[in-house]
Amino acid sequence: MAARARALSRWPRAPMPFQFLLLLAAGGARARWRGEGTSPHLRDIFLGRCAEYRALLSPELRDKNCTAIWEAFNGVLDKDPCNVLPSDYDLFINLSRHSIPRDKSLFWENNHLLVTSYSQNTRRFTPLNDVLYGRVGDFLSWCRQENASGLDYQSCPTAEDCENNAVDSFWKRASVQYSKDSSGVIHVMLNGSEPTGAYPVKGFFADFEIPNFQKDKITWIEIWVMHEIGGPIVESCGEGSVKILEERLEKMGFQYSCINDHLPVKLLKCVDHSTHPGCALNSAAASTQREVPSLYADQSAGLIIPLFLALASGTHM
Repeated sequence: MAARARALSRWPRAPMPFQFLLLLAAGGARARWRGEGTSPHLRDIFLGRCAEYRALLSPELRDKNCTAIWEAFNGVLDKDPCNVLPSDYDLFINLSRHSIPRDKSLFWENNHLLVTSYSQNTRRFTPLNDVLYGRVGDFLSWCRQENASGLDYQSCPTAEDCENNAVDSFWKRASVQYSKDSSGVIHVMLNGSEPTGAYPVKGFFADFEIPNFQKDKITWIEIWVMHEIGGPIVESCGEGSVKILEERLEKMGFQYSCINDHLPVKLLKCVDHSTHPGCALNSAAASTQREVPSLYADQSAGLIIPLFLALASGTHM
């Protein structure tokens, strides 16, 4: 179970605040759980994100009632911190779900920050943390106190503490819904420099998203195996766990392609590594593709410089 628990820690939990560690040292208190405690000002952040999403990102969702969505979410917080099921979030999901643009779904493993940066608030793609029900919980933590009412601001359980914890159950339920609502070309970003493998065979994508792909709604699946600039190349298309993923999709009857270091994403990564030899334009153009068969024609090298400049400028918007 330990391996599965680590695999399911998809959304990073921030370390406990330094001030709290000092408090522990001074008072001798001991945190009950391994995860970060409930995020301060949880309600305000939740409602603020919901209001921002409605007004700025998706004005067509102005009929969504952020207060009702919060109340549905808040109702789950009354449950024991290790007895929260994915189904407990059904009302919350039903009130906050909305359609996902065709061809814009972006699934991922071990690439949270890169996916968030590349999607650029739904302008390029719409990953789970860019739909309303994902946005309100992104990078947050929450749980009730174990034997008392009220939220626990000291620590919250992770999958290593108990399987049915509040945060993991939230993302399990959200992942299922996101997968069911995705259509057209599906994009998957994996980290080929991850020491444990690019595709966790036990994780959110493997256990809750792939099984809920709607075959009649999906035309193609495109896998991007990204490698850290200057980092190790642990796996690439057709290797190791990526091959396991490819074989699984093929067995399920999906058409797919796999690209190593998808050029637009690599150029975005190179914004922070502009002097690295791997980011020289002639090197960046060497994005390789393993096709089954190819969905797209070869990318023109003449687009590299304009695309690089567009990505660079976009990161400062």
